Amino acid sequence: MPQVRHVSTAPTRVQPLASGAGIDAHRHDDHQIAYAARGVLAITTDRGTWVAPATRAIWVPAGTAHAHRAHGELELHLVGLPATDNPLGWAEPGVLAVGPLLRELILAYTRPPREDVPERRRLRAVLLDQLRASPQQPVHLPSPTDPRLRALCALLRADPADNRTLAALGARVGASERTLTRLFKADLGMTFPQWRTQLRLHHALVLLAEDAPVTTVAHACGWSSTSAFIDVFRRAFGHTPGAHRAR
Repeated sequence: MPQVRHVSTAPTRVQPLASGAGIDAHRHDDHQIAYAARGVLAITTDRGTWVAPATRAIWVPAGTAHAHRAHGELELHLVGLPATDNPLGWAEPGVLAVGPLLRELILAYTRPPREDVPERRRLRAVLLDQLRASPQQPVHLPSPTDPRLRALCALLRADPADNRTLAALGARVGASERTLTRLFKADLGMTFPQWRTQLRLHHALVLLAEDAPVTTVAHACGWSSTSAFIDVFRRAFGHTPGAHRAR
């Protein structure tokens, strides 16, 4: 990650970002929740990338160096929380589900006016209660540290539709299938098929945010058919790609 700015306080605000725009790497002394009411938000740290459509939010713990990237026209809502106030109990970044009530609470809390009045404090208390009740969602694409794994992952990032086997990819990067299988579990905490599916879902969210047709997204991400893509997407996000675009 490039040079990291230090920002003492995590802001609470609404910030529009054009598609492809971003916020450079920075860290702050507070926790922060980042939520995209429109578009798809990607946050990258030295541990990988977290992706959140409008049904997800990203938790960024205090002190975590991170950069934001917008896919599609982004309406970014940021909620800053003191380092002493961790309603989720998470020490690492994570993605949490955002239901209709939590969504409206985040929108209301981040929009002006933001004076510290009793009504706002009550709103914040309900927001924290909803955060505690929100389940974590696995929309995380971890970054490898082993050079052989980095080379393999770079090949697939460049072309998520690459359907070569792990053995064939291993021959390209100079590592056996057995070695790579071990490295995926040890370095990334998941199997090769799991990582490739996460990569494809990540890429699919980006393409959908850019208004690509569902059939185009399915083939660009390597699924054998549109129906196979829809099935995997529904199991990951709880709704179809078409419903996702409507949201």
